[in-house]
Amino acid sequence: MLVSRPDKDRISAVIAAVEHKTSGEIFCVIARQCGDYRTIPLIWAAAFALLLPLPLILLSPMRASWIYMLQLAVFAIASVILSIPAIRFHIVPRRSMQQQAHAEAVRQFLAQGLHKTENRTGVLIFASEAEHYAEVIADEGINEKVPQQVWDEAIAVLIAAIARGRPADGFVGAVERCGAVLAQHFPPGALNRNELPDKLIEI
Repeated sequence: MLVSRPDKDRISAVIAAVEHKTSGEIFCVIARQCGDYRTIPLIWAAAFALLLPLPLILLSPMRASWIYMLQLAVFAIASVILSIPAIRFHIVPRRSMQQQAHAEAVRQFLAQGLHKTENRTGVLIFASEAEHYAEVIADEGINEKVPQQVWDEAIAVLIAAIARGRPADGFVGAVERCGAVLAQHFPPGALNRNELPDKLIEI
């Protein structure tokens, strides 16, 4: 569990308090990882195995059959070692991890129904631990009025707290910052219905 039950309750309470002051809807998601990236170790292992024969052919009298067997062994060993999660997530290109995490954030925005609020005022605060990635996705009704800088500040708070091992504090800070700007641009209506659950979920 990335966030304890008491901390989830604390985040829910902050979301509820913030939404009393705005017609906006905030939903939080934290992911352990957004992809397994299992093909990346295989690509690296294949590269090592393909590069191996050249120096052996040039510098040793080893027979081709032995070189072939050595290639297979190198591929197998490298595949196993590079597939260890602690290593695997360090060899995946940063851009690939960001793209995967962003795609998951968009999927969660749609899956949680943030695009279906009455006035298109849904906001997703998303973070992924393995990818070291965070993002705020706001529906079109909000993006027309709120500059990206506001979301960037909320993201910075979230990332800094996660880096300190305190993701709940990060979500609380991000919710409060997002809530402040939502209250400014989207005050509560006469009914101010709560259209989405006030909570953080783990995936």
